[in-house]
Amino acid sequence: MDLNSGLPPGVAPYYENRGYQPESLYPPRRPAAGAYSVYPAPYYPPSVPQYTPRVLTHTSTPGVLTRPKSPSRTLCTSKTKKALCVTFALVIVLAGGVVAALLLWKFTENKCNVSGMECGSSGTCVSASLWCDGILHCPRGEDENQCVRLYGPNFILQVYSPQRKSWYPVCRDGWSESYGKAACQDMGYGNSFYSSQGIVDDSGATSFMKLNVSAGNTDLYKKLYHSDACSSKTVVSLRCIECGINTKMGRQSRIVGGMNAALGDWPWQVSLHVQGVHVCGGSIITPEWIVTAAHCVEEPLNNPRYWTAFAGILRQSVMFFGKGYRVEKVISHPHYDSKSKNNDIALMKLQTPLTFNDKVKPVCLPNPGMRLEPKQPCWISGWGATYEKGKTSDVLNAAMVPLIEPAQCNSRFVYNHLITPAMICAGYLGGSVDSCQGDSGGPLVTLKSSVWWLIGDTSWGSGCAKANRPGVYGNVTVFTDWIHRQMKANS
Repeated sequence: MDLNSGLPPGVAPYYENRGYQPESLYPPRRPAAGAYSVYPAPYYPPSVPQYTPRVLTHTSTPGVLTRPKSPSRTLCTSKTKKALCVTFALVIVLAGGVVAALLLWKFTENKCNVSGMECGSSGTCVSASLWCDGILHCPRGEDENQCVRLYGPNFILQVYSPQRKSWYPVCRDGWSESYGKAACQDMGYGNSFYSSQGIVDDSGATSFMKLNVSAGNTDLYKKLYHSDACSSKTVVSLRCIECGINTKMGRQSRIVGGMNAALGDWPWQVSLHVQGVHVCGGSIITPEWIVTAAHCVEEPLNNPRYWTAFAGILRQSVMFFGKGYRVEKVISHPHYDSKSKNNDIALMKLQTPLTFNDKVKPVCLPNPGMRLEPKQPCWISGWGATYEKGKTSDVLNAAMVPLIEPAQCNSRFVYNHLITPAMICAGYLGGSVDSCQGDSGGPLVTLKSSVWWLIGDTSWGSGCAKANRPGVYGNVTVFTDWIHRQMKANS
């Protein structure tokens, strides 16, 4: 059976019940080029436009060629026709002027491409050499945002060097926890700080950012300078929050094809309710912040007063009597596309922070430099239906699903080029195990270096556990910077 025969052209993906999608409703089209790059260098096929050439047909015998009449001799002979010609010429000149004006406007709009970088939407241009230099040049200080990051599975602290336009690890020489707390604040973690230690650098760096301890009591970035030497031969490993730890290892467990979870298996999993009804899942990343899917919070559900989050509870029936957490803010990705479900990620900020314990803990956001295997084993969890078109499950379920290479998931036998770089496929092409309706927004996690990482949020799929229709998840690895920016801007 040709799996693409049921994909009518021009029909957008259809989403029902926050996650379930009927079979055969995906158009065979290529998505728009994503604005995000992913790490590691992905195995996505290049997006090549397809054109239908216009081919002139050839007659079996030569045709008779006739000389066409000259337009200049036939259109502008009478006075009336001459007036029409003049009018037509003026229209063409005016149209050309409009096009030229648009091109000029477009050029001036992108003036920062030449003179530097633009400060948000203010239109102010700042030289790239002034970004991350410890001095606020932008009206809202955008030039000093995201100047630090954590790299790889060992959380190596890296700082951006505006002079060399690259990221460098921070040498541990002269380092103290006060600097670690400042770096965590810059990444949007507020006053949250877990640990700071020195480890051997594994990023392959040959030079470092180093602290000038004699610079006095000044800003962290002003104290840093570029150095080719690091006497301690160790770099800073920074943990802003104790994340990615569960009480017990998850068992092979029903989303569709799994088994019931136990308390502590997936302590970052939350149930998001609207008027007492489970609608979507989510993942805890800090005491105040939850990651979910943007399609869960489409209008009118983008209003935070509709939502209540439940954490540390396995059964929906118990949540009616449990403590829920009201939502203060809902932030959907600005480039989310409701038709293609590209950039399907959103954040929720709680009114009151969660209290962490054995049942409630955060999952780690993926750091740049994370290396995932083509078939990396991952886990999904949620209260979604245990079979297609079924009811929401009362108990939390979980199952193991391997990643599917994007090129394979984008093949014409599977999702036929609907998968963008902002999406990840996971599951079995033979079916049997999958997320389903009600699981949307929930976590896709993987265990690496003894830490659980959030690499996806449940986004969409064609049916549930169907052959050649695996689950599709928002690719959280491309959204980490965006998440940190939102947390800092809304702290």
